[in-house]
Amino acid sequence: MIGESLVEAVGRLLLARGMTVAVAESCTGGLVMHGLTNVPGSSRYFLGGVVAYANEVKVRVLDVPEETMAAHGAVSAETACAMAGGVRRLLGADVALAVTGIAGPTGGTPDKPVGLTYIALATTETTLWREYRWVGRRLHNKEASAEAALKLLHDWLCGPVVA
Repeated sequence: MIGESLVEAVGRLLLARGMTVAVAESCTGGLVMHGLTNVPGSSRYFLGGVVAYANEVKVRVLDVPEETMAAHGAVSAETACAMAGGVRRLLGADVALAVTGIAGPTGGTPDKPVGLTYIALATTETTLWREYRWVGRRLHNKEASAEAALKLLHDWLCGPVVA
C-alpha cells in the first residue's frame, strides 16, 4: 500500500494470511524484533524472539548443532538456517527469521570479512537463506541486515521466493 513502511507491510501480510513469526538474531542484537514491535497490533502476529549473541546460546537455546558450529562457524548459512528453524520450533511460529554476521569494526577474517551476514527464513516446508556483504560501519551493517531480513520475509509473503 502507498505510504506503508516495510514492517507495516509485513504485519499486514502476516495478518492477512493468519500467520505468526518468530526471530533469532545475533549481529543485529534485536533490531528486527524492534522493527516488528514498532507496529501497533504486532502482538497478533509476532510471537517473540531470541537474541543469541553468544555461541552457547545458539546451541543451547536455538538447538544449533555443535557440529554445525564446529564445521561452519557462527557466521554461516548453515548456522543461520539452524537458528531460524530452532526459533520457529521453540516458539511455535509459522515462519521464522534468523540473522548472523560480523557487524564490525573488528572480528573479520579474510574468509569472513566485516560486513558478512547470513539471513535465513524457515517454515515447516522450506528454509531459505541469503548472503550479504555490507561495507559500512557497525550501525549501518546492523541496520542493513535487519532491513534485509524483513525484506526477505516480505518477499516470501508476497510470492514464491527461490532458495
